[in-house]
Amino acid sequence: MQEQQYTAKDFKSDQYVRWCPGCGDHALLNSLQKAMAELGIPPHMTAVVSGIGCSSRLPYYMNTYGFHTIHGRAAAIASGLKVANPAITVWQISGDGDGLAIGGNHFIHALRRNVNINIVLLNNRIYGLTKGQYSPTSPRGFVSKSSPYGTVEDPFRPAELAFGARGRFFARCVDVDSPCSVEVLKASARHKGASVVEVLQNCVIFNNGSQSALATKELRAENAIYLEAGKPMLFGKDHDKGLVQDGFGLKVVRLGENGVTEKDILVHDPHCEDNTLHMKLALMEGPDFPVALGVIRDVQAPCYDEAVRAQIEEVKAKKREHTLEEFLHTGDTWEIK
Repeated sequence: MQEQQYTAKDFKSDQYVRWCPGCGDHALLNSLQKAMAELGIPPHMTAVVSGIGCSSRLPYYMNTYGFHTIHGRAAAIASGLKVANPAITVWQISGDGDGLAIGGNHFIHALRRNVNINIVLLNNRIYGLTKGQYSPTSPRGFVSKSSPYGTVEDPFRPAELAFGARGRFFARCVDVDSPCSVEVLKASARHKGASVVEVLQNCVIFNNGSQSALATKELRAENAIYLEAGKPMLFGKDHDKGLVQDGFGLKVVRLGENGVTEKDILVHDPHCEDNTLHMKLALMEGPDFPVALGVIRDVQAPCYDEAVRAQIEEVKAKKREHTLEEFLHTGDTWEIK
């Protein structure tokens, strides 16, 4: 029997897309629909769950099951859905405010438990829907409507938070970079367990230019590094710069200088159990280091939803009663006429 072939159009709903022109959500939506088509999982076996925020409109634009929940609770609903129906592929769409502020506890515990859901974290470092307040990922000193003199707090770094919660899968992409976005979204879905894809996103209204160093292919060549399993960590327009170990840290070198060759460059291994290097890669930032894009960490571990269902079956096998009706007919019973 020939497998059903899907296109991105199969995952598009008939709803008008209500985001600001130029918003990074448009690009991510297109990449997600394309990734779903290439994964080949039917729309009726896919569910998209969101919280509250600009990005949380996304389920309306998908021809899949969808659930637009309440602020910060997307991970809780997504977890319950996956445990109740493990055959469904579950995607969670959250912004940096929805996912890391009011939803922060749900975020870290979904990762700690390793629930088999795909978390897409759209990080524009601002509250867009509520008109421009600073978010948990806004940098110190950021001026916004709720911090007119600049924030006096340090931001969350999503990768650091994910690894601290024992996250096994972390990837990153840029909203306008469709090829990379599609690949990391597919890798996220194929990973068994909780996965996080951080999407570096531009908000054209309240935080325009926040990703200016990565906005074009040419800029990404110089300011980002695409990590690929088994390949040396090279970047730059001419692929002449790379990363090497420098004591307990990393260092950027140029091929040909001081005798440096490609053999000296670190090779990426996203499957390494030790997350020390993964953390260093994920936390790199300019001006001295490139931003890491692609799949940074991908390690397998037992899944919460599978463990729960296995435990239920194990307990049921040891019980004399297997259904509620059987249980109600145990012990003394009587009939009223």
